[in-house]
Amino acid sequence: MLWTACEKAGKMAASWRLGCDPRLLRYLPGFGGCRSRGLTRGAAGWSVGLGASRRWFHSTQWLQADPIKILMPSLSPTMEEGNIVKWLKKEGEAVSAGDALCEIETDKAVVTLDASDDGILAKIVVEEGSKNIRLGSLIGLLVEEGEDWKHVEIPKDIGPSLPASKPPVPSPSPELQISAPVKKEHIPGKPQDALKLLQLKQMGKIPESIPAPAPPAIPIEPLPPPAITKPSYPRPMFPPLSTPGQPNVGTFTEIPPSNIRRVIAKRLTESKSTVPHAYATADCDLGAVLKVRQNLVRDKIKVSVNDFIIKAAAVTLKQMPDVNVSWDGDGPKQLPFIDISVAVATDKGLITPVIKDAAAKGIQEIANSVKTLSKKARDGKLLPEEYQGGSFSISNLGMFGINEFTAVINPPQACILAVGRSRPVLKLTQDEEGNARLQQCQLLTVTMSSDSRVVDDALATRFLESFKANLENPIRLA
Repeated sequence: MLWTACEKAGKMAASWRLGCDPRLLRYLPGFGGCRSRGLTRGAAGWSVGLGASRRWFHSTQWLQADPIKILMPSLSPTMEEGNIVKWLKKEGEAVSAGDALCEIETDKAVVTLDASDDGILAKIVVEEGSKNIRLGSLIGLLVEEGEDWKHVEIPKDIGPSLPASKPPVPSPSPELQISAPVKKEHIPGKPQDALKLLQLKQMGKIPESIPAPAPPAIPIEPLPPPAITKPSYPRPMFPPLSTPGQPNVGTFTEIPPSNIRRVIAKRLTESKSTVPHAYATADCDLGAVLKVRQNLVRDKIKVSVNDFIIKAAAVTLKQMPDVNVSWDGDGPKQLPFIDISVAVATDKGLITPVIKDAAAKGIQEIANSVKTLSKKARDGKLLPEEYQGGSFSISNLGMFGINEFTAVINPPQACILAVGRSRPVLKLTQDEEGNARLQQCQLLTVTMSSDSRVVDDALATRFLESFKANLENPIRLA
């Protein structure tokens, strides 16, 4: 009894020093009883030896710091989900702040996620190739150097992960599906009266001329539709079931949309359903632009007609700041910058890199910027700051042989200019002596879609007039 009390007192004293539950002391190395080497007795009672306590502290996970969470970041204003394209680090590999951890496909491009802390990549929670990972979801864990990264535990509060599928609609129970039989209301006296009437009639007490009671009204059902002549060839009674990703005869194949395609579909639908589009079209003579372009080619300066269009639009916006606006929330906003968004077609969808401060750039500088950003867009290497923002958009389908078209506004921008191809047209002009003659011209058709809430028809018309004058006189663009 005395030994038991002594043992309990010693364990209690050790638990006070270690700050743990006394019941856990039985699992400490060298603390199974008072005669163990790891347990020593002093004036204050029983205590755990330094070697045993040190070994226990190193074996427990209580003192291991919480891992650093790597969450799915928001890499664009419209990003809601992301795809893990590739992990650039492996588990157990040392990571420094600024190192590239993985490549993430956003709704705009493929962006590299950089580490914000030093440490070791302990756990890859979401493998590469995973799609539709919600923002804030846990994708990996970092631990500090010197910690045991192999036994790191995944926190329970990992946040949102893959988009939750819609819960199945519960089917009604069999009791609800089987309708209760309709009870026919029994009208007392009616059947007895009919039988009595028949009996009196047989006895000759009722003349034949007395009309029989009118039968109850029977609801008239609609006539069935006329029979359709069956085709001469046999047809299945039920359509065949389609399997996603596996084409069958007479069925469709589901195509999984990329993040870019999904966001494009969403934003285009919102734009056409919420923005009042108005359209204005103008034809521009490219004769002077083509001459200037030929002179630049002789000087080994390569520029395109689209570069002149970008410059002309930027200069016109500077001349008419009322068009350089956006509709954000409850009203219009005057934009202090002239940044032109240029539509670039990629395999994954349309993306609009931005030419910053286009009005202040020269033609050659605009040409170099367009080439660089277009290549990065097709390679999926655009940075967020290279495609976010913009005050005016230009979409050119002329290189695809399209004469003219209308484009959908990219909110919160107020305008987008749709550019067709240049085409030769015979135009009636006058020579120096005033004689009429036919002259071949290269005409370009542009159509501007504008948000009627901020750019009305009159303002859009004046803008196109100024744009046409600037484009047909490229000297003004210098």
